[in-house]
Amino acid sequence: MDIIAIESKTFEQIKERFEDFSRQVKNLCGDSRDRDKWLDNDEVCELLQMSRRTLQSYRDNGILPYSQIGRKCYYKVADIENLINQSQTPK
Repeated sequence: MDIIAIESKTFEQIKERFEDFSRQVKNLCGDSRDRDKWLDNDEVCELLQMSRRTLQSYRDNGILPYSQIGRKCYYKVADIENLINQSQTPK
C-alpha cells in the first residue's frame, strides 16, 4: 500500500470540485429521479383515489401501462402523471 501526501489546500480544492460535480449531477437528475419511481397497486389507488377494480379496468383496457413481477403490478410515476394530464380538460 502506498501513502500519498498532499497539501491541505490541494485537498480542499479537490473536495470543492467533487461537491460541485455532485451538485450538478443532482440538478440534472433531480426531476427524473421521482419520475422513474415505481408504485404498487395500493399506492396508485391511494394517489388517484380509486378502487382496485377501477385500476384493474385501466390495466385491462390499456389506459395505464404497468409492469408485472410475479403477481404484483407496478406503475411508473411518469405514466400516472401522463394519465392525469390526459384526463384534465382544458378550460
